[in-house]
Amino acid sequence: MAPGVRNLQLTTQSARRKVASTDDMENVRLLDSDDDDEMRRIQIRVSGMTCTACSNSIESALKAIDGVVTASVALLQNKADVVFNPALVKDEDIKNAIEDAGFEADILPESSGQGKIPHETLVGQFTIGGMTCAACVNSVEGILRDLPGVKRAVVALATSLGEVEYDPSVISKDDIVNAIEDSGFEASFVQSNEQDKIIYGVVGVYSVTDAQVLEGMLSNMKGVRQFRFDQISGELDVLFDPQVLSPRSLVDGIHGESNGKFKLRVRSPYTRMVSKDVEETSTIFRLFISSLCLSVPLFFMKVVCPHIPFMYSLLLWRCGPFLMGDWVKWALVSVIQFGIGKRFYIAAGRALRNGSTNMDVLIAVGTTASYVYSVYALLYGALTGFWSPTYFETSAMLITFVLLGKYLEVLAKGKTSDAIKKLVELAPATAILIINDKDGKSIEEREIDSLLVQPGDTLKVLPGTKIPADGIVTWGSSYVNESMVTGESVPVLKEVNVSVIGGTINLHGVLHIKATKIGSDTVLSQIISLVETAQMSKAPIQKFADYVASIFVPTVISLALLTFLSWYIAGSIGAYPDEWLPENGTHFVFALMFSISVVVIACPCALGLATPTAVMVATGVGANNGVLIKGGDALERAQMVKYVIFDKTGTLTQGKASVTTAKVFTEMQRGEFLTLVASAEASSEHPLAKAVLAYARHFHFFDDSSATTENDAKSGWLFDVSDFSALPGRGVQCSIDGRRILVGNRNLMVESGIDISTEVENFVVELEQTAQTGILVSYDDILIGVLGVADPLKREASVVIEGLQKMGVTPVMVTGDNWRTARAVAKEVGIQDVRAEVMPAGKAEIVRSFQKDGSIVAMVGDGINDSPALAAADIGMAIGAGTDVAIEAANFVLMRNNLEDVITAIHLSRKTFSRIRLNYIFAMGYNVVAIPVAAGVLYPSLGIKLPPWVSGACMALSSVSVVCSSLLLKRYRRPRLTTVLEIIVE
Repeated sequence: MAPGVRNLQLTTQSARRKVASTDDMENVRLLDSDDDDEMRRIQIRVSGMTCTACSNSIESALKAIDGVVTASVALLQNKADVVFNPALVKDEDIKNAIEDAGFEADILPESSGQGKIPHETLVGQFTIGGMTCAACVNSVEGILRDLPGVKRAVVALATSLGEVEYDPSVISKDDIVNAIEDSGFEASFVQSNEQDKIIYGVVGVYSVTDAQVLEGMLSNMKGVRQFRFDQISGELDVLFDPQVLSPRSLVDGIHGESNGKFKLRVRSPYTRMVSKDVEETSTIFRLFISSLCLSVPLFFMKVVCPHIPFMYSLLLWRCGPFLMGDWVKWALVSVIQFGIGKRFYIAAGRALRNGSTNMDVLIAVGTTASYVYSVYALLYGALTGFWSPTYFETSAMLITFVLLGKYLEVLAKGKTSDAIKKLVELAPATAILIINDKDGKSIEEREIDSLLVQPGDTLKVLPGTKIPADGIVTWGSSYVNESMVTGESVPVLKEVNVSVIGGTINLHGVLHIKATKIGSDTVLSQIISLVETAQMSKAPIQKFADYVASIFVPTVISLALLTFLSWYIAGSIGAYPDEWLPENGTHFVFALMFSISVVVIACPCALGLATPTAVMVATGVGANNGVLIKGGDALERAQMVKYVIFDKTGTLTQGKASVTTAKVFTEMQRGEFLTLVASAEASSEHPLAKAVLAYARHFHFFDDSSATTENDAKSGWLFDVSDFSALPGRGVQCSIDGRRILVGNRNLMVESGIDISTEVENFVVELEQTAQTGILVSYDDILIGVLGVADPLKREASVVIEGLQKMGVTPVMVTGDNWRTARAVAKEVGIQDVRAEVMPAGKAEIVRSFQKDGSIVAMVGDGINDSPALAAADIGMAIGAGTDVAIEAANFVLMRNNLEDVITAIHLSRKTFSRIRLNYIFAMGYNVVAIPVAAGVLYPSLGIKLPPWVSGACMALSSVSVVCSSLLLKRYRRPRLTTVLEIIVE
């Protein structure tokens, strides 16, 4: 729940210093807008609405007003949102229209951004507690999507998280939280993608006076737009101007101005989520223990006391109209039913009010039926003297077993989210900031919160500590363990100008790094985001569970009624002997116990958890193995892949091309030739261009270092170039001293009218037949020489190709290279289907050609030119060392830059969906078998009857069994290189 208003201090940073509403905090980004919109938007608090008919009547009344453009009424929030033309209608006219319709109305104070068209939406993440099955998920998603201002809403049962894209000028995060809570669930806000908002934990505020002092400091601090401080939790929400103020300068400012009294630390949203999970687990455990402690005396009275004469005589002692034992049972069970079990009534009531049904409804119906009958039996016996057996123990045991099952389920679900927890734990808590003087000399070192690191900071990393942010090494050398991020177990050498990843561990030497990426831009944050997105997604197979959940509870209640009527009517007409009845029992009681068993044994939870828990575990396992999966739909498609299309350069090959030979066909000196070529290629980003530049540099200076193009230009050994242009799929062209120079393939020369002699053609053919690429160079329209470039294959390429073929997957290679080189490479790795001389846009067309017969196609690539094909494929797999564009377009990201992970991705997908199918078989089979048994189908022939409390125990354990089944995926081990060839088609 959101904190109470009395505990909040919400202040607007302005000259007026007035108190603002929560909506202001999300609209503050609109304060600087100069738009002068003609339309205005106001929000009105409406009292007296009880149903959708009320909200519809108000909407109709508002829309009938001349000048009102749109009007929407939110029943759950008791709020109306109206957009109107102020030249035609006034605020009071809108308020009066609502009052004339028979409701009370109050115009809410306008927030600073009110009335303006939103410039952007926010994506907020919310924890949602109390969901038990897919029906709960459907209910919450439906309510969220119907809220005004909500563009998209996705709810995940396994993670108890909801992701909502919303317009902050129409609806606030508190409105979303309230809507979820009104639908019968617990909710709290976790985080959003606001870039100018941060949450701090404050230490040092012990009184109202301290809070006022802190408020004064924040109000007078330049760049602070708004803030909200909750004194109870010690949380401070701050909206600030990033152009004026940074999170670190705010912390330093408060610390300095208070002389160290107030200390601010950035609150990680993931830490808050973990604390919520712990709180939910402890709450359920406390309820279970309380119910168990109250149920033990009931069990003792029923089983043990009859064998202890003294205790039994006390229970049989008449006290008023009832026996003492009856009074004790009634009292104990009433506490369990309406105290401990209150959460089931609240959740069931709100679910029914919202037109949905869930597991809570079944629990409430089953326990209430048992309790009400027992009370009726007592009262009837007191009035008539005919005492029927009571079933108070049934209600108590049902609630106790349900709580036990829920507790075990929460624990098991917590295990499925271990991947994110482990990734969050990788983030270092602190960093050592090096403060330099104007000359770049270190003058001070101090420890800061790692979340306060800024781009450009110089940080000191000691041996054995975590690297605090993504950056570049500026001093020192050391080996770094990157296994926790990339899955690669071998430590990586880090030297000057080499990049490092935040969260990895420095093993030996001291490093100085310059931070380049912080916050959500770091590799670790993006991995966490990808895993979260995958766990929030729904596999298409989940639609089946959603459909079943939508009809499950009504169907079960109908079956329970049918069971009751069948047994009761059969007993009334003498279809079964009276010996079957319990002692002092009736046909009504006999039938009622069967129907209660049907209600409580049915379990939609197992169906709802079958897919999301398996997907959660699989995404975590994939991340631990260096394979990032972007969603359950990607897993589902990957397990059906028929074709895998590989890009050649940088995917099948190492992407580290090197010049193997250089031959000049004119009188030009070899050094001058290489300088000409290097000058032309210096402006290109192509891997082959970098190889040519490195070869020329080594020829002139015997330098093997990775010098930059800027340094090459400064050294003066390159010629001045003009009119440079890159020609995709062909090469580059430019002018040097007014003469045109072309560097590229055979097609570029032919298109430009350059004559290729027989000697040159034969030399190029020889290169291509040995899997090398021939780069032709012309100067002043004369072909002057050829360079031979080789890009070695990755050592695992041929084994991976053979492994895919063993799995029933057909590998295909596409490349922009010539046919001879392409065939030579394909022959070396064992690929039969080759497509060469393909332009970047043509790769996507090749992907589509394989999809025409309905086949599932995967594309593996690493570069920008691969992104259209990655997006066109059913499954895009981006090599992790590739470009950000390629990674963005892909469904799988292979962090290790290892082709073995292509097999891992497909293999893991197949294992995951085998587990999902097994989960569904168990969940469906459980209900198909358990419900008839509970209904008493086997009782006439075999005498098997399930008491309601046994049915409750079965129900509680069924969902736990499905979650535990999904957890078995954590034992997954990726196929090793030596065993890949043993994989067979499944």
